[in-house]
Amino acid sequence: MGKRVLLLTVLASLLAGGCPPRETTVAPPEPVAKAAAPADLALSSPAFEEGAAIPVRHTGDGQNLSPELRWTGDLPPSAQVLALVMDDPDAPGGTFTHWLVYDIPKTATSLAEGVEPNAMLPDNGGKQGTNDFGKIGYGGPAPPPGSLHHYHFTLYALDAPTGLEPGAQRSQFDRAVKDHIVAKGELMGTYAR
Repeated sequence: MGKRVLLLTVLASLLAGGCPPRETTVAPPEPVAKAAAPADLALSSPAFEEGAAIPVRHTGDGQNLSPELRWTGDLPPSAQVLALVMDDPDAPGGTFTHWLVYDIPKTATSLAEGVEPNAMLPDNGGKQGTNDFGKIGYGGPAPPPGSLHHYHFTLYALDAPTGLEPGAQRSQFDRAVKDHIVAKGELMGTYAR
């Protein structure tokens, strides 16, 4: 019993501050290197506002015309060409690519409404890829009935041409632009049946 009391007394004295606190030093965390984020480009369309419904004329239920797209913003000096992707991440089988345009001259500031489904763009030398409908050019929204789908138009400034032939697939495009995006902008529209 005496040892127990002695032990409790020693413990009480330690808890009351009988021993000086031990100093501990914690090294500051190592700085984490962050990749530089691409500069922003402003992408817009006179056909619809950001987050608004895409008009039926630009869908598979209408005339299936690509909407007019315009962009502004200062391109980085390293930018050599532009590229545009339209896709739907809400598609039942995963992201569905509706439009793929690449090697657009960096001096371009827009794409007109109703871009023809040609492998080469006649007015500026850009190239069109194959969409997930299996066709070259634009394929408008045509979701299954039900929920609202979100269509992302993403404009990229690249520091090198893609090196792709006209009619490339999305997977080829993704590989070609990896590590070459120096600026980007996005416009999102919605559509449901």
